[in-house]
Amino acid sequence: MKNFKVATYNIHKGVQGLGPARRLEIHNLGHAVEQFDADIVCLQEVRAFNRLHARRFLHWPDVGQAEFLAPEGYTAIYQTNAITRHGEHGNALLSRWPVVDHSHENMSDHRFEQRGLLHVTLQIEARDVHVIVVHLGLLPASRVRQVKQLQRYIAREVPANVPVLVAGDFNDWGNTVKRMMAEFGFQGQVGAAAPTYPSRLPLVQLDHVYSRGVLAVKSFTPQGAIWSRMSDHLPLLVEFAWDKA
Repeated sequence: MKNFKVATYNIHKGVQGLGPARRLEIHNLGHAVEQFDADIVCLQEVRAFNRLHARRFLHWPDVGQAEFLAPEGYTAIYQTNAITRHGEHGNALLSRWPVVDHSHENMSDHRFEQRGLLHVTLQIEARDVHVIVVHLGLLPASRVRQVKQLQRYIAREVPANVPVLVAGDFNDWGNTVKRMMAEFGFQGQVGAAAPTYPSRLPLVQLDHVYSRGVLAVKSFTPQGAIWSRMSDHLPLLVEFAWDKA
């Protein structure tokens, strides 16, 4: 079977900059997603809508950002995590493979951060693959509790013998999440760390794709000035091969 490629990207709600210098980047992000040529694109901080930005930006899309960013032929799955004064945002998954099912679970650890996981089952080359998109909390203790919740969710909802990926922004500046995922049978990328944050001067890898039942064989982050403009994170792309074991 052929290898397949997964991308994960925190798109910062499609807007960059502060105050009067704030600019709309969602159209550039659309070109970026096409350039990935990934089979699966996992996105965080995706707007369903935002009334304030729709009034401010002349070319604000008429559809939700997940649908707007999906290349031709891809299926877009979106789930709201956070409801704010002017709109909603959450996680999304774009797939060039058929979607079998999808679900959502609230992962909010306290009232100041609204978090959730998006679980999508795909059929890739006649095999089911479960993909979970997450955006974990800013507090270390919250992340520990959220990873434990994630582990319980996978044990409950994903068959033990089926390939599963967990992708997203883990907000972990250390190795706590990596260690907890490894204890649950998930491997991270191959090779050295690929810093993704902050995009202008990447210092730490906050974005990961953890896997069980498939093997990561190559990973990289695109570099260059255009990538530092579009979001405060860089995207991470990982190529996978089927685990023959």
